[in-house]
Amino acid sequence: MKGKKILVTGATGFLGTKLCDKLESSGNIVTKLNSKNCDLRDQNSLRKFNDQYDIIYHLAVWTQAGDFCLHHQGEQWIINQQINTNVLSWWKDHQPQAKIICIGTSCAYDPDMKKSEDNFLKGLPEDSLFSYAMTKRMLYSGLISINRQFGLKYMMFVPNTLYGSGYHTDERQLHFIFDLIKKILHGKLYDAPVVLWGDGYQKRELTYVNDFIANIIKISEHHNNDIVNVSNGEEFTIRHYAKIICDKIGYDFDKIKFDTSRYVGAKSKCLDVTKLRNMVPDLKLTPLEVGLSSTIDWFLSEKNMLKKS
Repeated sequence: MKGKKILVTGATGFLGTKLCDKLESSGNIVTKLNSKNCDLRDQNSLRKFNDQYDIIYHLAVWTQAGDFCLHHQGEQWIINQQINTNVLSWWKDHQPQAKIICIGTSCAYDPDMKKSEDNFLKGLPEDSLFSYAMTKRMLYSGLISINRQFGLKYMMFVPNTLYGSGYHTDERQLHFIFDLIKKILHGKLYDAPVVLWGDGYQKRELTYVNDFIANIIKISEHHNNDIVNVSNGEEFTIRHYAKIICDKIGYDFDKIKFDTSRYVGAKSKCLDVTKLRNMVPDLKLTPLEVGLSSTIDWFLSEKNMLKKS
C-alpha cells in the first residue's frame, strides 16, 4: 500500500497514532482526524474533508477502559451511534470510491458462545459492556447494509486488548495490561501496596499493536466485505501476566493483593483466529515476553505515569 490518499478518524489515539505513522512511512498521504479538528457527533463536520480518498480507517470511538461502560451506558449509545452514523453517511454520500476499514470489539461477542466471526451478531454481549458492544454490532450492520444496497467496499477487524509503547498518559482509566504494569512498577519504585482487581484468575488475551496494524493492512489489500478477528488466539490469567511483569522488574509477586470486590468484566475473551490464519498463512506474531518487556521499558521512560501518589 503506497501513494494512497487515506483518512483516519481517531488518529491521535493509541492505535491511530501508530497506524498513521505506519501508513505515512509507506509513502501514503494521511489526513488525520481527532476531536479537536473534527467533531464527528456533528453530521456536517466531515464535509470540509472533501478530497477523494482511497481508504478510510474509522477508529474513533467514545469509550474508556475499566468500569467506564458501567457508568455511561446511555451516553455511549447516543454518542457512538452519532459518530458511526455520521461517518458511514459521509462515506456513502461523498466517498463511495473509498474502502472503509472499521474496528470492532471483542466484547461484542456473547460470552457463552465461540468467539468466531459468524457469531459476532448472535446472542447477547457481556451485560456490563452491553451498550458499547451493541454500537459496534450496529456499526457492522451498517457496513453490511451499505454494501448490499450501494456496493461500497468495507472490512471490519476485531481486536482483543492491544498493547505496546506509546499508550495515553492522561488521567483516563487504563486497559488491564497497562494498569498491571503501572501498579507493579509503582509498588517497586515507591514500596507501595499493589492491589489488583478480582481474584486474578480471570483470563485476557493480548495483541501487540504493531502486529495488529501489519495484519489489518495486509488483509485489507486482498480482501473485501468481511469481518476478521485479529489477535493471538491465546489467553492467560491476570496472575500469569503479573508474574511476567514481576520477574522483569524484580518485584515479589507474593506481595500482590487481590481485591475480589472490584469489577473485573468478562471472565474470558479469547478470540477464534481460524479465519486470520487462513488469510495469513505465514502469520508472525510478537512473543508475549518480548512485547511486554518493550512495553515495560517504555513505561519506565514515562516518569509522569509512575509518580508517587
